[in-house]
Amino acid sequence: MRLLSMSIATLIVASSISISTPALANQDQLAANICNYVVSDDKNRLRKKLKESRVKLRNIYDGVSCNGDSLLRVAMKNGSNAVGTFVTKRLPVSNLGKAESDGLTIAAWAESNGHSASEITTAIKERLAGG
Repeated sequence: MRLLSMSIATLIVASSISISTPALANQDQLAANICNYVVSDDKNRLRKKLKESRVKLRNIYDGVSCNGDSLLRVAMKNGSNAVGTFVTKRLPVSNLGKAESDGLTIAAWAESNGHSASEITTAIKERLAGG
């Protein structure tokens, strides 16, 4: 099962690898569904989709972006607190403290973009502090 999760993440990240059209379409659809559930703050459907697809969020988080933003940034921008805190709890602390594509960590980005009072930011800070 872990091999399947890693291969899905690899396929999403490495779009330059030649793969069959149906497999690519399935990966694109999974990413689109995940983004839609984050935007609509539908934690239950997100959990169900991840379980149906047999993937773990921590394995695909880096490979999924919604309009160029990470899932946590999209959750903060849309006020999707339930999904954002769910994602925060499912990710390893190393992911939460890692700089994203623009060089900012998710906590630094939240502070600089007016999301410092967000429930998601609070959850991230608690995880980073070891709580």
